[in-house]
Amino acid sequence: MHSLSLLITCEHGGNSVPADFRHLFVGHKALLRSHRGWDPGTLILGEELALRCTAPLIAATHTRLLVDLNRSPHHRHVFSEITKPLEKSTRGHLLGEYHSPHRHQIQQHVAQSIQAGGWVVHIGVHSFTPQLGSQVRNADVGLLYDPRRGPEAQFAHAWRQCWQTNSSLKVRMNYPYRGIADGLTTYLRTQFPQRYVGIELEINQRFPLGSSHSWEMIRASCRDSLSESLAGWTPVENLG
Repeated sequence: MHSLSLLITCEHGGNSVPADFRHLFVGHKALLRSHRGWDPGTLILGEELALRCTAPLIAATHTRLLVDLNRSPHHRHVFSEITKPLEKSTRGHLLGEYHSPHRHQIQQHVAQSIQAGGWVVHIGVHSFTPQLGSQVRNADVGLLYDPRRGPEAQFAHAWRQCWQTNSSLKVRMNYPYRGIADGLTTYLRTQFPQRYVGIELEINQRFPLGSSHSWEMIRASCRDSLSESLAGWTPVENLG
């Protein structure tokens, strides 16, 4: 039986701005505090998941408005409207200083675990705004995955089942985004066609931004359901 290792990552864990770039964000404090600046709640949740499951955590805490670590380097939204007008050399510096190291560290960790003969379950912890424009999001939790990858789909559905068995939370699959859209897990699937399971966990921001009781409840539910899912899941090689 293959060994199974868990990796937790946070691509949007904070909204800090490095000193060299603070002048770009003068007058943008509200934007930095908004869902466009970061994913509220993800860092503490990632830390708790890593602690509960004895897994490494790789987290970034600078604002996604600087450079978005969950976008491919050539994606049109990897830079925000604040950093996109910068000179090409400066944008290249942002990629080299913040974007590439984060993704490289994760890729190296996955590669080493797979080369040792194991499976990797990678959970990217994110959160989504309760309302985007006129659209009110109809979920408490989203699990994003690639339905074409058998083991990944199996784990995602097993995790959802654990969640729904033990809580009344509304957990939806590939909502509010598609699991195959551009992102870190999507990229890693191209690098590791076997023995890599990449799931993006999306938590409704009404929890971290709401009552402390509800927020503590959903974090506990997340910890318990993930731990239970990992303990009860036996990966099967994808032969497709």
